[in-house]
Amino acid sequence: MAEQILEGVNPTRMELLEIRKKLILAEKGHKLLEEKRDALVDRFFDIIDKRKEIKKTLDQNFTTAYRSLIQAQMFLGEQQVNLFSHEICPLEDISFSTDNIMGVKIPVMNLADMHPTVEPAYGFLHSTAKLDDAYLQFREIGRQLLELADIESSIKSLTIEIEKTKRRVNVLENTLIPKLLATIKYIEMQLEEREREDFFRRKRIKALMEAKKE
Repeated sequence: MAEQILEGVNPTRMELLEIRKKLILAEKGHKLLEEKRDALVDRFFDIIDKRKEIKKTLDQNFTTAYRSLIQAQMFLGEQQVNLFSHEICPLEDISFSTDNIMGVKIPVMNLADMHPTVEPAYGFLHSTAKLDDAYLQFREIGRQLLELADIESSIKSLTIEIEKTKRRVNVLENTLIPKLLATIKYIEMQLEEREREDFFRRKRIKALMEAKKE
């Protein structure tokens, strides 16, 4: 299969210099994109591992929290626990910042300011310690669910950027750089052919001029 060259190329020395410059830029760009892709992939798997840990912790916390809730219902009754649930304080407002990963801007929830130990709004006189435990445990679960959602958002953004970067690497590696190399080779062959033709032309002219002198 013949190598493809760039369209509309004039086989001149000036054109050869310009294409060599383009090749240098393309190779530098290819290297930088490969480094970016590898860094994004490494960060992607780090976040995947973090997601696994949070999911494992969430499963354990859900089990503990539901056990505390069931015990509270046994002491107080399901109706009383339901009444107390209407007095639960909502989670605080969440602010956002931006994380920059190899030029990829990802929105991040600021969860460090949340206080999982906020005291419940209901009174303690007719409550039980197990209800308090369930309240604090579910409140922590709420914070962890937000953290999980934040991680899922980062995974989605990184997945999109990794695919875009991979496509750019592939275009440079499989299309542009081979075309530039083939074009350089083509121009060099054309220039060498012209030089040979010029050499033989000068040699022939010289021979004719010498023959006339004789």
